Parts: sequence; structure tokens; C-alpha cells
Amino acid sequence: MSKKKGLSAEEKRARMMEIFFETKDVFQLKDMEKIAPKEKGITAMSVKEVLQSLVDDGMVDCERIGTSNYYWAFPSKALHARKRKLEILESQVSEGNQKHTNLQKSIEKAKIGRHETVKQIK
Repeated sequence: MSKKKGLSAEEKRARMMEIFFETKDVFQLKDMEKIAPKEKGITAMSVKEVLQSLVDDGMVDCERIGTSNYYWAFPSKALHARKRKLEILESQVSEGNQKHTNLQKSIEKAKIGRHETVKQIK
């Protein structure tokens, strides 16, 4: 008796993103509920929840047109988002390094003219 292990939330999210990136198409929720279980093994019950979490995180775009919600995500958007994040992190690192250098210089200036004192134990 082998029980089938379910997918974790992260695995479901990754597989859902694969659907978008592989097809490069726009989907409605009902389309995703049909495609995801067949192609990626995501249970139909959890498709809406996973899709909403991706929309909330900005990884998938959602637009209401008329009475329908349309979902899409293209590889180029993900690439640009990662590049922007990388640029922000690199600028933070360079600012941190500059701050560190300035603090080191301040410490050196403060040490000039000071002498180490020896504490006497009574």
C-alpha cells in the first residue's frame, strides 16, 4: 500500500509558473483548473488558491475583463523583476561598503591623540 504524497505549496507554485512560461498564453481560472491537474499534477481543488498566491506575490498578472478574470505571466517579466531586484541589492551592498569605509576612517581619526590607559587593580 503506497500512498501518493501530495505536492508542497512551493512545488505547486513552481509547476503553475511552468505552465505559464511554457505556453506563453493567457488563461481563465476554469482553463487552469482543467490544465493544471492534467499537465502538472496539481489538484483542481488547489488551483485557485495557488493562482491567487502567485497573483498576490506579483509573479502572475490578473486582469478583469468584463465578467472574466484573465491570468498571465511571461518569462521576460520574471527576468526583468530579477534584474531589478539584483540592481537594488547591489546598490545596497555598495552603500553598506561605503558606510563601513567611512566609519573605519572615523574610528582612525578618533584614535589620533588618544593613548591606551592601563587600569590599575586595587
